[in-house]
Amino acid sequence: MASPSTFSSPRAGRGVSAILGPTNTGKTHLAIERMVAHETGMIGLPLRLLAREVYSRVVEKVGADNVALITGEEKILPSEARFSVCTVEAMPTDLKPDFLAVDEIQLASDLDRGHVFTDRLLNARGSLETLLLGSQTIRPLVEHLLPGVNIITRPRLSQLSYAGDKKITRLPRRSAVVSFSAGEVYTIAELIRRHRGGAAVVMGALSPRTRNAQVALYQAGEVDFLVATDAIGMGLNLDVEHVAFASDRKYDGFQYRRLTPSEFGQVAGRAGRFTTDGTFGVTARVEPFDAELVDRVENHEFPRIEVLQWRNADLEFSSAEALLNALDEAPSIPGLVRAPLREDRVALEAALRAEHVKGHAGSVEGLKRLWDVCAIPDYRKIAPANHAELVIDIFDRIMTHGAIPDDWIAQQVGYADRVDGDIDTLSNRVAHIRTWTFVANRPDWVRDPAYWRETTRQVEDRLSDALHERLLQRFVDRRTSVLMKRMQETETLAAKVDTDGLLHVEDHHVGRIEGLTFHPEATTDSAHEKAIRSAAQRVLAVTLKERAQNLVLSPDQSFSLGTDGKVLWGKAPVGRLERSDDLLKPRVVLIADDQLSGAPRESAEARLQGFLATHAKSLIQPLLDLREAENLDGVARGIAFRMAEGLGAISRNDVADEVNQMEQPVRQTLRALGVRFGAYHLFIPLLLKPGPRSLLAQYHAIASGTPQEKLANVLHLSASGRTSVPRDADLPDELYHAVGYRVCGAMAVRIDILERLADLIRPLIAWKPSDDADKPVPDGAAPGNAFTATVEMTSLVGCAGEDFASILKSLGYKSETVPAPTPEPQPVPEPQPQAETALETAPTPEVGATASSPEEPVEPNQAPAPEASSAFEGVDESEGETEPATITLWRPKPFKKQKTWQKKPQGDQRQHTRGPRKGGKPKSGGAPHGNPNKKGQRPQKRSTPRPERGPDPNSPFAALAALKDKMGDTPKD
Repeated sequence: MASPSTFSSPRAGRGVSAILGPTNTGKTHLAIERMVAHETGMIGLPLRLLAREVYSRVVEKVGADNVALITGEEKILPSEARFSVCTVEAMPTDLKPDFLAVDEIQLASDLDRGHVFTDRLLNARGSLETLLLGSQTIRPLVEHLLPGVNIITRPRLSQLSYAGDKKITRLPRRSAVVSFSAGEVYTIAELIRRHRGGAAVVMGALSPRTRNAQVALYQAGEVDFLVATDAIGMGLNLDVEHVAFASDRKYDGFQYRRLTPSEFGQVAGRAGRFTTDGTFGVTARVEPFDAELVDRVENHEFPRIEVLQWRNADLEFSSAEALLNALDEAPSIPGLVRAPLREDRVALEAALRAEHVKGHAGSVEGLKRLWDVCAIPDYRKIAPANHAELVIDIFDRIMTHGAIPDDWIAQQVGYADRVDGDIDTLSNRVAHIRTWTFVANRPDWVRDPAYWRETTRQVEDRLSDALHERLLQRFVDRRTSVLMKRMQETETLAAKVDTDGLLHVEDHHVGRIEGLTFHPEATTDSAHEKAIRSAAQRVLAVTLKERAQNLVLSPDQSFSLGTDGKVLWGKAPVGRLERSDDLLKPRVVLIADDQLSGAPRESAEARLQGFLATHAKSLIQPLLDLREAENLDGVARGIAFRMAEGLGAISRNDVADEVNQMEQPVRQTLRALGVRFGAYHLFIPLLLKPGPRSLLAQYHAIASGTPQEKLANVLHLSASGRTSVPRDADLPDELYHAVGYRVCGAMAVRIDILERLADLIRPLIAWKPSDDADKPVPDGAAPGNAFTATVEMTSLVGCAGEDFASILKSLGYKSETVPAPTPEPQPVPEPQPQAETALETAPTPEVGATASSPEEPVEPNQAPAPEASSAFEGVDESEGETEPATITLWRPKPFKKQKTWQKKPQGDQRQHTRGPRKGGKPKSGGAPHGNPNKKGQRPQKRSTPRPERGPDPNSPFAALAALKDKMGDTPKD
């Protein structure tokens, strides 16, 4: 770093003017005007960001060819430049301008950078005019250090007042929220984005280009909030009307401490511009300011600065010890104090401990070069040791190769030349590349300074732009910001809905209208969604009213009922079914936003109710007609209502008494209304079709409160065509009944299939052996009201084995295992004469062998001769001991009324089904199939007994009966 002691003028106040006053006094503006009035000039500013702003203003006045920009990381040096805009640290010492100004001179008391400002205050002079700009807190020391200085005080152009405590979400527009850590800044900016549309972010950790872009975003009005550190207090000219402190403590490089009153005033003073008054206050978790602090800030009365930081600028490079001693020298002037160790001094001491560095720094030039390299700012802020290693590495390459090798600096720049990653990643890369931008601006450190200045600047610009975009993506929603601003500026917003239902407000897509419901564009948080909804709610009332009118005028074909109980208008849900007092007439509740109210809402809801009524009539009209039939009386009307409660089907067992009491004309009336009297159920076949069943199942789910997922598990059965399915134990029996199935043991069987099964079983049970030997025995028939399962039965039901057996058992049949009948022997044909010799010489068949040869199989309908085959099917002949094969017969159990899922009648309607009837006689019952005697009637005695018939010698069942007699297991009649 160049020695500040080489400025042109000695320490004196002659020709020096100190312009002192609070913020917004026009000090910087005055300095710019005074500079351009001279032939040459220089101004030193505390921030690169502020230097960029002033550079642009000077260029507007005198042209770009006349203005140079000099900072540690950026240099714009026109050959004919007359004016220089610099950061204070980068002010060149070899120029002798006519005019020289140093801004924010009170920073001479800062522990971090104060010694540089103190040196400029004591030594930097213009040949004709010198201006020192700063706060009045430094006035006593300026007068003491610069005898004869001209002190000029300027009042604030606007009033600054305290506004108290406000929530972040309630802050006024054009507010700056101040905090002192990156994490807090990001959190606050995220909160503002959710509720107010977005915020710009300004921090010292950002690159100057990124900070400029963020400030421009705020200044252009694209966002109304700025979240920043105290960097905004250093002379930035912003259109801020309110400053809110979200934190009152900061880390000053040595400790966490509360801001001083003058620091509060410096930051709060950013509120108000020119003659526009400003306010300040607190937000978040900061306690309200006490009255004393408020008074000091409002009246700009702060404690005076007692000492300024100083470090010896007259350094000795004859040896390392001499240099360190010079840096440790204490000031001899009252009011100055030796500055604490800084990162350059720490890096110097670390470097001098390395042996190879000592060799390079053994000469005066080498030691000067080492001190210059130690001045590289620690942009990365990792740790002092890491920064010292980088300084040593750069110095070693400069001294070894005469300059930093191109391949090595290219490798270092390449590490940062990537624009992917999040905000923190890009910020780290920006910090990395700023180091090499600083290095590239030292012409004696690299071989091609112009190339590396341009290269590093381009990389930094790309990273800065990418970082700016990431900040926009995370902290700014331009659409919401514009909408919120328009809502404050006007009462009416332009809106339109396209054919896909997309809602556009002020040409910004804010969401989609589906049916009569507005869905904001998907976001990751509910607060942001609320902001969009609030921007759109003004136009929703009119838009939804128009759509409701279109819904009312739509034909029935525009609506449909989904399997989830929602009414769809096209593809959008506009209503849902809810329980009512009438099972078959549920209520339709409109699905619409609250902005639709009054008559339009009522009309839309009535239209959906009308659609449901029409839809129900097209599917379950027979059930409605049955319930509302006027020609039914007494028992028939009761059955009609019970069938309506049972969704068109009820168990016959539950109404057995009523059915037995019913006369044939009444039955005919019910049949005319579509009712079928089956063996197991009374049902309406038309209602077993998929459409009616699906609707009735939904009605049942609504009335019973069945969860949608359970309904979905069985609803597909009505359209699947399956005659039976395995029963799910987690689903109630009534839910199967709702879709037209009955739970039978381990299976659920469709109701009409059970009736068809009964039609197959009934004639088999009623069959009796005939005297006509030529009359065929029906397949599956057995004597004694029994039958065997047939392929036709299992095919009809769609299951066999144990599943089919469980169905029969649940229907009231019991199984009985009996030996299989012995096949009837076939007559042996008489041998032909020409075969007598062969027959006589043929060997006698062994027991169990067949008369046929393997090449001549027995025909299916031709039974083998008794002496040449097994007596029973399935005999194992390998053991030499035979066991008879068996078959399963099914017989009806004695009739017993089964429990069903229907509710029992209440009060006087309850039937007494237990205990004997009057007279002590037990209540008679009947079998479900084939009982020739009606229930409750005694069988009539025949006048003359039938003659007994002998067994039919050709019947297999006669052989079975004879076998049972022989085995001592004669079956009962």
